[in-house]
Amino acid sequence: MAKKAVASLQTGSKRLTKAIKMVKSPKSGAYTFVESIMDPKQVKEFFSKK
Repeated sequence: MAKKAVASLQTGSKRLTKAIKMVKSPKSGAYTFVESIMDPKQVKEFFSKK
């Protein structure tokens, strides 16, 4: 189960996207959030990675 959240950010002339993914820890079974700011073209790749 993964939660997807995407927000668009603009800094100067560059357009960036902040993506937040919920990942289940294999050790404890608890969920953690992984955040990353990236180019909008890389968002699909970020969510497809485990």
